[in-house]
Amino acid sequence: MIKPARIFSEVIKHLFIKPATSGYPFEKAKIMPNFRGRIDFDSPKCIGCQMCVKVCPSKAIEIRLAAIQPPAPAQVEGQPVVAAKRKFDCFMHLDHCVYCAQCVETCPKDALIMTQDFELAHTSRAALTRHYK
Repeated sequence: MIKPARIFSEVIKHLFIKPATSGYPFEKAKIMPNFRGRIDFDSPKCIGCQMCVKVCPSKAIEIRLAAIQPPAPAQVEGQPVVAAKRKFDCFMHLDHCVYCAQCVETCPKDALIMTQDFELAHTSRAALTRHYK
């Protein structure tokens, strides 16, 4: 048998308790410092070693040679020729990524960075592939 006094006391108690949920779309979400969000790519740092591609468990990363490469340096007499640094592009498939951060941890030059960005939803699958140049 349900006691009305017990129900009434429960209702009164919950009227003055702060809600357990957040008002997310209207209030900005609080993000923890070590949050693993979208992965960003810093092209000038990349050496093309493909370590990130090898350790990615979901095969979400592709590193390709950029279509436009820097010009070769002019040869100066008496000085050794230094090869121009090659440029690489990164294709990140966000629909495959599990945000484990193994790629960020294994990159020897810190070319991959975890961001705080978490609002990645799209209606188009093509929009979930990012091309970093």
